[in-house]
Amino acid sequence: MKTKTLQLDGDQLLAMLSALANPHRLRIIAMLESGGRNYVSQLARELGISRPLLHLHLQKLEDAGLVRSQLELSPDGKALKFFEAAPFDVELTPAAIAQAARSLSNNTET
Repeated sequence: MKTKTLQLDGDQLLAMLSALANPHRLRIIAMLESGGRNYVSQLARELGISRPLLHLHLQKLEDAGLVRSQLELSPDGKALKFFEAAPFDVELTPAAIAQAARSLSNNTET
């Protein structure tokens, strides 16, 4: 299935680029894309990082719309938060950046 190219406003583009500007987050997306949805503890083990650090990175990715999560109960009653890569396709060209820049909010602390 072909993913529709997203038209992002300036703030959305900044959030996405900021989320992708970290090697851990790139690895998280790569792992979710290649291995499918997974829960936090397993992802942390496979990536070799702590769960609190992974949660931080996953939150940033989820806020940017790059991953999505779902809370599920295991057969033994434990709550597991599963994450998967969200489908996205962003065309990053000078024209797309110029269009996004016109819609930036006045918040320059990003």
